[in-house]
Amino acid sequence: MEVILLEDIEGLGKRGETVKVAKGHARNFLLPLRKAVPSKGAGARVFEEEERRRHAAENKMRRAAEQMAAELANVSCTIAVKAGEDDKLFGAVTAADIAELLEKQGVQIDKRKIVLEEPLKSLGVYTVTIKLFQDIQADIKVWVVSE
Repeated sequence: MEVILLEDIEGLGKRGETVKVAKGHARNFLLPLRKAVPSKGAGARVFEEEERRRHAAENKMRRAAEQMAAELANVSCTIAVKAGEDDKLFGAVTAADIAELLEKQGVQIDKRKIVLEEPLKSLGVYTVTIKLFQDIQADIKVWVVSE
């Protein structure tokens, strides 16, 4: 039986590919879990409609991410923290702290989108990357200063 895959399935194929599978595999696994649609008849039309909707939603999210990246181009944050000798912090500045500061400035960013290899543990100026969409990201300056 030929089916059109609705998502990537390891060992079988990628999204949008038409593949031949056993009837039982299609009937008992792929079709009920909506991982594929039959390639003949209404299945192809269903797939095309779903692809059109997915592309429209993806384009909308991409435009919003590009707009957010333009807004973030001029944003910087200043975080005042307690520091000891040699400019070492008592604690660390995390992605959650940066997200909270951005929210106070009126920019809503999920802390999971802020890319920090490790928390900031000393005073200074850092460039922090925010991943907004698949290939769209913005860099902001974070100033870590002593209280």
